[in-house]
Amino acid sequence: MDTQNAELNHENKEMIWDFWQKLNHVGEERVPEVVHAALHEDVDWNVSAPIDQIRGIEAVTADFWLPLFQSFPDLKHQPYVFMGSIDQRSMMGVPPSGEAWVSGCGYLTGTFAQDWLGIPATGRKTNIWFGLFYLVREGKIAEGYTQLDILSVMRQAGYQVLPPAPGADGGKIPGPRAKDGILLMDSAPLESRKTQQLVVAMLRGMMRYVRSRDGGDLRAMEQDKYWHPDMKWYGPSGIGMCLSHEEYEDFHQRPWLHGFGDRNLIREGSGRWMGHMAEGNYMAGGIWDTAFSYHNGEYAGIPATGKLMTMRDFDWWKREGDRLIENWVPIDLIDLCRQMGVDLMARLREQIEEGRH
Repeated sequence: MDTQNAELNHENKEMIWDFWQKLNHVGEERVPEVVHAALHEDVDWNVSAPIDQIRGIEAVTADFWLPLFQSFPDLKHQPYVFMGSIDQRSMMGVPPSGEAWVSGCGYLTGTFAQDWLGIPATGRKTNIWFGLFYLVREGKIAEGYTQLDILSVMRQAGYQVLPPAPGADGGKIPGPRAKDGILLMDSAPLESRKTQQLVVAMLRGMMRYVRSRDGGDLRAMEQDKYWHPDMKWYGPSGIGMCLSHEEYEDFHQRPWLHGFGDRNLIREGSGRWMGHMAEGNYMAGGIWDTAFSYHNGEYAGIPATGKLMTMRDFDWWKREGDRLIENWVPIDLIDLCRQMGVDLMARLREQIEEGRH
């Protein structure tokens, strides 16, 4: 990253970090003031289903931030990965955009004092796993893409609207074991390039999988070349955590490839591509409403529909040496199930009406 871009990246991260710190220390009455200072007037704001897209700063304040603080009055941002970059590099055939992004993942924590999105309040501390990308223009957020693990909030309130997760599901998804994911200062460009090259090689290996040929045989992807023997993969509620490469294959990859599995459909121009950014030993990337596969087989108990699916999927990867060791992967499963004809919010309402927990 050249000097000018490095300075811009630093300024953008400083602005977002300051935005979060202010939100952590203001009451509900000052939330509009803080939000208006950080967002463009015509901001394009996107959040996991059922919130989806909100346009304009007044609507974002009224329909997202205020309801969130009303439900969790003592809400705090607690990120454990925080990074930024100017998207200058091509990745998987996607041309560089030159856009300035800031991203992060971690937890929103607060006391669940008032019903939120139809989920009954518990009065207890609740942890909302988040992952987000902000596109920054002229020192303000012009576009926002936020994954919230709403299924986990339901589960903490006692409701389960999907079959039990294949991986470990419950408690909090941990941050980096090395506790080095908050990248407020500049990182060494050489280390960033190493991380970017490793992630791109890993993703290209995934693209060698052919569903009709390989089925449940994952060897064509040669993923053992890229992942540390002690790798950890952290997925959303409904998929869960995978604490070894074998668990990653059995609990996530095979079910996912059985349900979907097309590898040649992801193309730029479909949906929104996040910045593919590397800083030091970390890299982030994401897609939003991007076509990725047909629904070829049963997934999460939902029979194949044959529909072309889009996905909201984010990744943060951590490199250790010449291998990837940790991966945080928020996915909007409520939106995915909605496309397959299953309304998880309706399932929640049914359980509430029946008094089931």
